Amino acid sequence: MPTVKSLEDLKKIREEALKKREIKSSPGSVQIVVGMGTPGIAAGARETLKEILNYIEEKNLTNITVRQTGNIGRDSWEPIVQVVVGENAPVTYGKVTPAAARQIMEQHVVGGKIVNDYVIPA
Repeated sequence: MPTVKSLEDLKKIREEALKKREIKSSPGSVQIVVGMGTPGIAAGARETLKEILNYIEEKNLTNITVRQTGNIGRDSWEPIVQVVVGENAPVTYGKVTPAAARQIMEQHVVGGKIVNDYVIPA
């Protein structure tokens, strides 16, 4: 947590928080859903979500909606991230570490190529 030493620091923290909140709720052509049930959180889903939001902010990406959901029901695959690009079928990724999240963002969300190493078999 950043240290607040002045009103300007507080305003800057608020702006950053609002920007991240806006990223989570804006409608877009790409939807990313992160499983944030108890098993997901225990497996590191918070860090995965933070990495996805940081990547979007770093690259100044738009038209992406990031949502959280509860338990997806595939506990052994947590953290789970689902990516839906346009009208394409959803792709569900499992065991998504922050590094894997970055790879999925680069290759699938930006590059359009599914990252088969993390896809959960149907």
